[in-house]
Amino acid sequence: MNRRLPPLNALRAFEAVARHVSMARAAEELHVTPAAISQLVKQLEGILGKPLLVRGKTLALSDAAQAALPLLSEAFDCLERAASQLRAGTQEGPLVVSTPPAFAARWLVPRMEGFERRHPDIELRLLATHRLVDFAREDVDAAIRFGTGDYPGLHAERLMAENIIAVAAPGLAEDVDSAADIARKPLLNDEWAIDHKSFPDWLAWLAAHGVTPEAPLRIRRFGDSSLTLQAACSGLGIALAWHSLVADDLKAGRLVRLLDEALDTRLAYHFVVPSARLKLAKVAAFRDWLRSEANAV
Repeated sequence: MNRRLPPLNALRAFEAVARHVSMARAAEELHVTPAAISQLVKQLEGILGKPLLVRGKTLALSDAAQAALPLLSEAFDCLERAASQLRAGTQEGPLVVSTPPAFAARWLVPRMEGFERRHPDIELRLLATHRLVDFAREDVDAAIRFGTGDYPGLHAERLMAENIIAVAAPGLAEDVDSAADIARKPLLNDEWAIDHKSFPDWLAWLAAHGVTPEAPLRIRRFGDSSLTLQAACSGLGIALAWHSLVADDLKAGRLVRLLDEALDTRLAYHFVVPSARLKLAKVAAFRDWLRSEANAV
């Protein structure tokens, strides 16, 4: 079949301009200059023999461009999905896994040596980010995500349910027997977790335990869960922590659990992957190892 298509670069530039109705935003998306975008659109107009943009004080689409835009966007979406399938169809190359930074640092990295011993032929690369990666656009094989498990269009397996506990370094925990005792100690806030509505601040946690502080709380604030927990290990204060992130510290004696209560949540860590990539041997090997580690916690 002899397809009569204009250059794909020109089509891609025009689709971005038409979608944003902006040369500058299209250039930003495609990581080129506005002048390059303008030149590609003019090239496409020359090939087609008709204007696609109405240029004036503001940019507008011609009637033909407006009619063609949905089909053009759908075509590029199909190309992205096809490219993703091609990437997923190869066993070659490293296994790239996206994971929340704190989970990577405090749970996954300490266990990676075990995976490498079991699978020395697989190079595991971690992409530590809070951002939800787009499997159709990025070279990522699988992900570990923290949430409710609602990931439409993806294969998701629950790994570990999560709860919240109070922890401190042994020296700071010696005379703590109640929530009221905790209120008199230096406290650590994980601002990132609190901002994401899944985590209580100290006032809320103390109120749930029937405690109204007699004096202002002494709180040190950190914008990252790993920093918060490192500060707790260093004796800088008491922290509220996701249980899985401090499991190794509790076992090693770097932290002590305070009180017996745990705040249950609906959240859990999940192994998430496009169904097509689950068939890859390297992805299946990582999933099986990950499940065995999670079951051992």
